[in-house]
Parts: sequence; structure tokens; C-alpha cells
Amino acid sequence: MIVPATAENIARAASALAAGELVAFPTETVYGLGANARDAAAIALLFTTKGRPAEHPVIVHLADADALPRWAKTVPAGAKALAKAFWPGPLTMILPRADSVPDALTGGQASVGLRVPAQPIAHALLAELAALGCDGIAAPSANRFGRISATTARHVAEEFGDTIALILDGGPSRHGIESTIVDFSSDNPVVLRPGSITSGELARVLGTPPRSAGPGATRAPGTLASHYAPRTPSKLLPRSELLSALAGLGGSNAHISVLAHSVAQPPEFEGAWFDAPGESARYAQQLYANLRALDAREADEIWIEAPPDGPDWVAIGDRLRRATHRD
Repeated sequence: MIVPATAENIARAASALAAGELVAFPTETVYGLGANARDAAAIALLFTTKGRPAEHPVIVHLADADALPRWAKTVPAGAKALAKAFWPGPLTMILPRADSVPDALTGGQASVGLRVPAQPIAHALLAELAALGCDGIAAPSANRFGRISATTARHVAEEFGDTIALILDGGPSRHGIESTIVDFSSDNPVVLRPGSITSGELARVLGTPPRSAGPGATRAPGTLASHYAPRTPSKLLPRSELLSALAGLGGSNAHISVLAHSVAQPPEFEGAWFDAPGESARYAQQLYANLRALDAREADEIWIEAPPDGPDWVAIGDRLRRATHRD
């Protein structure tokens, strides 16, 4: 049930979480499907409802950085510096887990993902929950596992209907893609998932560029080869290949849907055509809504123009490569 994010409904949502129910709520990145992070039964319900594999860890959302010692066994100097610079905000840090952290949150690993969201409704919900004695919300994105993330309350309702207690409506998510994930569980920080905080911004705080993830990296949300995926088979095409593919369609093109940011719709094209913004922040904010709208057209294929190169487009390229990956 979608409800406006009034003070009364935020308090209702906190009570539902404390009682072991699931609640969807907005963050500045995407909507989260939340459970009391200290309640093993609620965490199990979260995994079942989302269809999430047990070995795939979830991120714990905290009210503020003061909660870190209750969740992390150690907090390296670099992690403290990033927390000071970017929290509240779209940054998740992987840290050595405290002994009290439930196993189900970590996918069997010795680390836990933590972040402090910047969205005011999420902050208010965490504060209400803390007043009830609960100090964190386990919250993966509010969509079926592996599918397109939700950036509006309506997207969440499309995924789960009335199977969750409440959906707090906070309007469209501001960033529209998931948080940057930096792993501090080993000696050197590693970017496991790019986001709106770029590697260059991280480097300015850390004093050195973080490494990119390689083989054997810590498992983290959103890092499988196929993720964020429409049900419609999708292709990521460089501009020249998209133009060639469109030219080769001839008169039979109503079965194709296109998302493009620089290619203009040919006059003879009859399928669904979505013009994406050419500016990276606006493109990211609209990305999942565009993918959901394209998927709803039930075309034979979705063709997506590959994004430009450049640091501001790295996270978008990452999401699109995973969304269009086929085994």
C-alpha cells in the first residue's frame, strides 16, 4: 500500500519494521525494501520476498556515522575520511563486521556493507526506528532480484503489490542509481560498484585512487554479470552500430524499442523511441524509469545507445552492461 510520507505514516512504518514486517522507503539513490537489520526472521522474509540468493549480502542503512562501532569491528582511517566527506549520501562502505552482525546480512562473509542515506524520509524513518530500540535497516533495492531497480513508489507497487506492509512515497529518487560501494575489508580500498560518487572524488579524499574490483573481490550488491535487467532481451550498441542497425530494419521496425541520447528518431521508425538526456546526472535519474517503460512495451528487443566515455558516465555504463548481459 502506497502512503504519503507524513510523520504519522513514517511512525507507522517504523512500528511495522520493529514488528518484523517489510517496508519500502525512498532513498536518494533508489527505493529500498527494508527490514529490521537485527531481526533474523525479518531478514529471512526480506530475502524470500525479493527472491534474493542467501549468499548475496545486503546493505545496512544507519542513522549516522556514530552507529559504525556497533556494526563494524574496525573502521580504517580512509573509511572515516570518506564517511566525513560523503555521509549522509550515496556511499556504501564494506567493513569488517562486528561479532553481533547477523550472518544473514553478509552472505557468509566476514564483512558488512553500511551506509547513511541522505534522503530526509529515510533519515526520519531511521530515527523513529532507533527510538523503538532498532539501530539499522537492511535494505536492498525494492525490486525482484536481478530486475530493474525502483525509483518511484509506483515501481515498488508494480513489483510487490500488497505483499509488503507499507510503501512510503517520497517522489522520484534524486540520483536514480545505486550507491558507490567501496570495500575496506582488506588493506587497500577497492571500488566494487561505481555510483554517483566517482573514483576521482574518492581519490581526492583518500589521497590515492582506489583500486578497481578484480577476481576474488568481496561479494557486494549489484555486481553480478546480469543485473538491473528488463525482461525484454536488450542490446547495448555504440552509436555507429545503432545507426547501422536502424538503417537495416527497413519497414519492419515496430517490434523494436530504442533508448538513445544522441541519435535522432528516424522518421520511418514505428517502434517505441525514448530520448534520454545527454547530461549524465539527468540520464542516471531517469534510467530505471526509462528501462521500465521500455520493458512494458513488450517489444521483441530493446536497443540502447551506449553512453559516452568519461568519469561521470562510468556508473551508467556499468548498469547498462549488466542490464543487457546475456549468458
